[in-house]
Amino acid sequence: MSGADKKPLKIQQSMGGSGSALERYMDLVVGRRGIWNLLRYELVMMVAQKRAGALGLVLRKWLYPLVLGHTGRGVTFGADVVLRHPHKIRIGDGAVIDEHVLLDAKGEDNRGIDIGPGSYIGRNSIVSCKNGDITLGENANVGWHCTIAATSSIRIGRDNIIAAYSYIIGGGNYRFDDIDGPICRNYDESGKGGVVLGDDVWLGSHVAVLDGVTVGDGCVVASGATVTRDLPPRSVNVGTPAKTVRQRVTRSET
Repeated sequence: MSGADKKPLKIQQSMGGSGSALERYMDLVVGRRGIWNLLRYELVMMVAQKRAGALGLVLRKWLYPLVLGHTGRGVTFGADVVLRHPHKIRIGDGAVIDEHVLLDAKGEDNRGIDIGPGSYIGRNSIVSCKNGDITLGENANVGWHCTIAATSSIRIGRDNIIAAYSYIIGGGNYRFDDIDGPICRNYDESGKGGVVLGDDVWLGSHVAVLDGVTVGDGCVVASGATVTRDLPPRSVNVGTPAKTVRQRVTRSET
């Protein structure tokens, strides 16, 4: 297949494919076609999304569950939390979604996003699927300005800390060895199998975790590191690419 014949990314196909502009908007944002699905989504977001103060908190608490796949007890939504394909987003009891967060479960046949009980997603963070699945375990803590994006699978364990400006990508990549067409049309959706973060993992700020990586339970990854290969449990890791510099031990082991 020549570069000119290769298809664009699925997201571009969904916006430039069949149907009217309104139908393509429903495919991209609402996740379901149909006038009732559209009106319900639009009314909920118009009334509650950007409303400030205590009134906004109450409105989102009452109205966001009308479009979400599941909302547990005591979930808190900050102002301007954006939901896309919300029927494929499930949020556990006591979770907190801070202001200006994007939760996007986009995809044709994916499960979407699962956020565990007691989890926190910090301000301006993005949790986004492109036909992939993202799972955050119980009490996972995602800091400010983080990006978690999956075209295949990202599984984040319980009691994790993901510090500000970190980036986790699970899924495909661009091939650049074919110069017959633009790189943007040489996308390999299969990727390397996604990302797994075990339980009790601490990623420092500005950490990048790339596709195909498993980070073992109890790992620490220093700020600014790039994780390109598996990291053993209870290890301390630094650098680009991240390398293990020592193991964490219990007091009884010292």
